[in-house]
Amino acid sequence: MSEHLLEPEVSQGPRPFTAGRRSEHGIAEHLVLSPLDPDAVIDHLDSPSEPVELITFGMVRETCLNCPASPLKLVLRQRRVRVAHLFCSSCLGCFDAHYANGSSALTF
Repeated sequence: MSEHLLEPEVSQGPRPFTAGRRSEHGIAEHLVLSPLDPDAVIDHLDSPSEPVELITFGMVRETCLNCPASPLKLVLRQRRVRVAHLFCSSCLGCFDAHYANGSSALTF
């Protein structure tokens, strides 16, 4: 998968990690990351050498499982994105994020 990222031009909407999803004491819960197959979350309709345009919605506090120094970027569903996920622009990895109780952190 080739990389071609676009940052949104409009102001960012609400973050998926809202206060309602935090613990009673106001301390953010740690997310559990699971690797996803990029081909399962992103449609590749053009040739493999053609870059896929993804709109990212900023960086999150979590870092890549493969590249611990790389912060992940939030990618919501869009034209060629089937599933909202976290994306590493260094290794092109895609990750699902959920809480310890199993509920998804990327659905509203």
